[in-house]
Amino acid sequence: MNSTHQPKRLIVLVGSPRRDGNSAALAQAVMAGAAEAGTGASLHFLDDYIGGFLTDERHSPPPADRYGELFLEHFLPADAAVFCTPIYWYGMSAQTKAFFDRSFSYYADAYPEAKQVHQRMSGKRIGLAVASEETYPGAAMGIAHQIQEFSRYSHSEFVGVVHGAGNSRGEISRDPRNPLLAARDLGREIFTRPYSDYRMDTPRSSQVWQN
Repeated sequence: MNSTHQPKRLIVLVGSPRRDGNSAALAQAVMAGAAEAGTGASLHFLDDYIGGFLTDERHSPPPADRYGELFLEHFLPADAAVFCTPIYWYGMSAQTKAFFDRSFSYYADAYPEAKQVHQRMSGKRIGLAVASEETYPGAAMGIAHQIQEFSRYSHSEFVGVVHGAGNSRGEISRDPRNPLLAARDLGREIFTRPYSDYRMDTPRSSQVWQN
């Protein structure tokens, strides 16, 4: 689990190739919310770090890029992560998917420090912000489900999803649902937002919201 004795840190990962697109706008809103809460946060565009897909490392080396730096030096030390991605063909961008796929190199048993990586991957708070051309609510469901399963697999808490619509750069600001405000709220509340995910044997109160 991540330490609670150090100031909590948030990493915001953008899976869009556009630096001024709608996914980036959502990411900047998350960062603004984190700043309001006094949370230390960093924003990273996956294109700056990922130059290739997962390889069979028994027969070929991993891509010569900066993924190891991103995963080991930025993602693992963070206590929370928000993934910001456009919706491409009703799924996350290839850059975002590659972020998850490439992590196999570090948690597989062949990696000398795999046990430590397992521990540092767990216990995070996870958020998702997606941008699509469609307002159709189901457009983001596949991505939300994948992030949900990643969170449960890594014993993390999936605390919020923001979905905004826009096609041209920055058009998401015109979405009447105000996804930029929702993304700002997510960044501000990433460590304080209530979270519950019950099983049959989970001890719990008879009330969701305490007086």
